[in-house]
Amino acid sequence: MASPRTSTGDPARTIALLWRHSLPDRSPARGPRQGLSVDAIVERAVALADAEGLDAVTMRRVAGAVGTAPMTLYTYVPGKAELLDLLLDHVYAQMPRRTTAERPWRERVSAVALENRELFERHPWAAGVSTTRPALGPGALAKYDHELAALDGLGLDDVTMDAALAWVLAFVQGWARTAADAAAARSESALDEEQWWASAGPLLAQALDPGAFPLASRVGTAAGEAQGAAWEAGRAFDFGLARVLDGLAAIIEEPGPAATPSPQRTTAPR
Repeated sequence: MASPRTSTGDPARTIALLWRHSLPDRSPARGPRQGLSVDAIVERAVALADAEGLDAVTMRRVAGAVGTAPMTLYTYVPGKAELLDLLLDHVYAQMPRRTTAERPWRERVSAVALENRELFERHPWAAGVSTTRPALGPGALAKYDHELAALDGLGLDDVTMDAALAWVLAFVQGWARTAADAAAARSESALDEEQWWASAGPLLAQALDPGAFPLASRVGTAAGEAQGAAWEAGRAFDFGLARVLDGLAAIIEEPGPAATPSPQRTTAPR
């Protein structure tokens, strides 16, 4: 099943809704206005997504949450595609932003990664949303501007800055999706990792011939003993982020086309 994606609704309606506080009055032309607003709808929809996941956010469920009929809700938000953009932009706008302007670049980029990790921990559904066509709202633009500042002034051209930031964010989103899957497995099985392995481990030991899979047996055992599970969120995040930072260091700290501006000419070209 394809992931939900931003910017699949009507662009004119979506942008008008996203920027409603920055544009002339864009309140619904039809339907009752008192007692209900787009902000209230979005806040209730975010709470529903946080509690039950994005699949629970249907127009009917949201209408019930705000105490109105589904047809009335459509006079405020035209459909779920536009509502998804509103939800994501809302949680982007609410993100706490660390002040790291005077810190070394690794600390600045690490802060960006941690801010996004915390976003996905507060709103796990957001990790499953594809943003290859981003939601073009003020929350998304403020987030992008803030995060680019972590890479500004390092000798990278604008295209490389954008690519570097995308790489950092993709790592965190991938980690968050795995973390959400692990949390769902614990919830659905009513077993934590230690309990699950206590049950499955002895059965695997009976079936497994270590001589047939020597590396898998040795490495899997060592990793499991070290972290208490086949995958542990904290260790995976710390290891992965360190490798991302090392990769960025290759273009930030080493001379190269993306890190070192071309020297100015002192004579006319021949």
